[in-house]
Amino acid sequence: MTDKLDTLKPEFPEKFLWGGSTSSWQVEGAIEEDGKTLSLMDLNTRKKKGYADDTYASDMYHHYKEDVKLMAEAGMTSYRFSIAWSRIYPTSDGKVNKKGLDFYNNLINELIKYNITPIVTIYHYDMPVWIDEKYDGWYGRGIIAEFDKYCRTIFREFGDRVKYWLSINEQNMQICYGDWLGIDKHPDTWFEDKWKVNHIMNLCHATAVVACHELVPDGKIGPVPGYVPIYPYSCNPKDQIAAMNAEELTEKVWCDFYAHREYSPFIKKYWERNNIDPNIRPGDMQLIKQARIDFFALNCYRSNTAKYCSPDDKAQVYELNKSGKKGELKFPKVPGMYQLVKNPYVEYTDWDWEIDPISIRYMLKYVWDHYQLPMMITENGYGEHEKISKDGKIHDPNRIKFLREQIRNVGLAIAEGCPVIAYNPWTFLDVLSTGNGMSKRYGFVYVNTTDQDKLDFKRIPKDSYYWYQKVIKSNGKDLDD
Repeated sequence: MTDKLDTLKPEFPEKFLWGGSTSSWQVEGAIEEDGKTLSLMDLNTRKKKGYADDTYASDMYHHYKEDVKLMAEAGMTSYRFSIAWSRIYPTSDGKVNKKGLDFYNNLINELIKYNITPIVTIYHYDMPVWIDEKYDGWYGRGIIAEFDKYCRTIFREFGDRVKYWLSINEQNMQICYGDWLGIDKHPDTWFEDKWKVNHIMNLCHATAVVACHELVPDGKIGPVPGYVPIYPYSCNPKDQIAAMNAEELTEKVWCDFYAHREYSPFIKKYWERNNIDPNIRPGDMQLIKQARIDFFALNCYRSNTAKYCSPDDKAQVYELNKSGKKGELKFPKVPGMYQLVKNPYVEYTDWDWEIDPISIRYMLKYVWDHYQLPMMITENGYGEHEKISKDGKIHDPNRIKFLREQIRNVGLAIAEGCPVIAYNPWTFLDVLSTGNGMSKRYGFVYVNTTDQDKLDFKRIPKDSYYWYQKVIKSNGKDLDD
């Protein structure tokens, strides 16, 4: 007898939100225009020689009407983007930049005109330089009041039209990869410091959640963990524990905190063993207890595989592939806890990322099982080197193949009972990749510029754009080419 689970078909509810994602510093450009000042990511991109900085990025600041029209023509019903904090509060004088508010009001109104639901990320890596200088980045508790002020400003200004809010993008990744994302300001003490920094970020998350529920009628808000499901390498029980350890230290600690509004026994014991004081002060946990989230927004591109790592083994940091030449990634080793290894059952991209469509289904089932909260996909995509073909088009069959199976697995998770609100893959149009500039393209729409040359920023829909248009029109039923 065949188990009916094996014959499941993908399902998507009526009014499911189909869209795409970007972030301000990766797409807008105009980094010092109309009153905006620099962010840490503006400075960070300039350090990565061989990649473009974000002075122009995809120049959406000057093309937003054209871009929203392309979204509408694709049939998109949602768009996830972020607000640049330094476009709202450019300096420490506390004065709001009206031109910054105008830009986002205009963008939101343009989306609403085409019945596209805005999903807004409050913070996507781009800390204003003045905040960093005044408070030592995330290390100083003064940032909490500044973040609360920023949140309350944008909730009051945009909350009449924006009902879905995301607090802090990939907080777990910012802590796990603090050096790469510019969070780690004191490398010699980062092992201990990161948990103090994490606690301050948690307090900022909590202020955002509390303020949203206070100021936005019918507003909903959730965190945005970067989620990488982790499988055990084998059925060796030690590999299973290693996979659980890796899961805890890269994502579960954060998800448990968001959902339960307290620190897990696992992380408390970890702090105790390693003599770590996260500097929890009186009143902190009372604030956190008020921060009831409404959903999980989830970024998922791939999976990882973990196996046992002896306490006597030599530590190895996670070195990401930054060139797009296969084989340059170095997996981490955390002696006594876990090591990550290559999975023989999946293929890999040029950047050594696992191509594993089942991972997104696994994630949705896992998060629903653990936290019983609605979910939305806010990032999921395929990065590739791309150029305009001789026929003037961009043919991206690998992206279509990748996204087809990802969407299929989202639909299967829904068919198994997981409540999923939206699918917003990374990205709607080509943007600066965090580590690879314009050389690693994710978009449905090609942007004519390169790392080396500022070109005309012409928008050219790729083959995947027209394929996604068909997927949306069929509400996920037609996934074929």
